[in-house]
Amino acid sequence: MDLDVRHDEKAGKYSAVVDGRESVCEYRPAGNGTLDFRHTFVPPELRGRGIAEELVRQALDDVQARGGKVIPSCWFVRVYIQRHAQYQPLLA
Repeated sequence: MDLDVRHDEKAGKYSAVVDGRESVCEYRPAGNGTLDFRHTFVPPELRGRGIAEELVRQALDDVQARGGKVIPSCWFVRVYIQRHAQYQPLLA
């Protein structure tokens, strides 16, 4: 899926707009370059299209590129990292 994910540090989120609806992966800074991913949301009418997976993948790729770490408080992010071993070194 080709998703245009935007990072808004001020709002603490990665987001993408699909069919006029915003999907988000929200976080809070946890210090030392660590982001605590708290919530992932895709509007019900957009679910089942792989949007959440792509949103989380791009968010984790960005954290990795920045040399950061993550705390997966969001169950979806936690499961995604468990299923994709290449992101496990990002765990704080």
